[in-house]
Amino acid sequence: MAETAPQQEVRAQAKWVRTTPRKARLVVEHIRGRSVPEARTVLAFTTRAAARDVEKVLRSAIANAEANHGLVGDDLYVSAAFVDEGPTLKRWRARARGRAARIHKRTCHITVKVAPLPLDAVRPARPHAKPVAEERPARKPRASKPKAAEAPTPEVAAAEEKPKRARAPRRKKSNSEGDS
Repeated sequence: MAETAPQQEVRAQAKWVRTTPRKARLVVEHIRGRSVPEARTVLAFTTRAAARDVEKVLRSAIANAEANHGLVGDDLYVSAAFVDEGPTLKRWRARARGRAARIHKRTCHITVKVAPLPLDAVRPARPHAKPVAEERPARKPRASKPKAAEAPTPEVAAAEEKPKRARAPRRKKSNSEGDS
């Protein structure tokens, strides 16, 4: 059995980022498993504010890989990306009648790990995505509607037609009901 060399992962982390972890996780899900150029493109066109913070961490991870490990930035992929919850700042906001309401200003820690693309395996764009379904069998053709030449005669059509319900005549107001 051939031994495989341990995969070299380079990471970068941003701590105490003033974004809620829930919002940052939505952005991180888009880049996990993608190549670095593709992840950069996705983040550039993501409209969420957390995308800027995630992009900074991704750039830092790429810079770490190039400077410390001699790797090429475009030959990397995002092997792991996750967001942990940081400390929550508690603040107060004035409300009516001299009361106060608590405000939670949440923070998060964003971690991005990049690794070199394996040469022997071609990675799919999103490894956690569902596989494409096989080709479906052709459907049976539907029964066609009768054409104009096959239309029923007027007598048959009149017999099949539902009779219209007769409306009850409108009641007139008598002098004793409406006048007072």
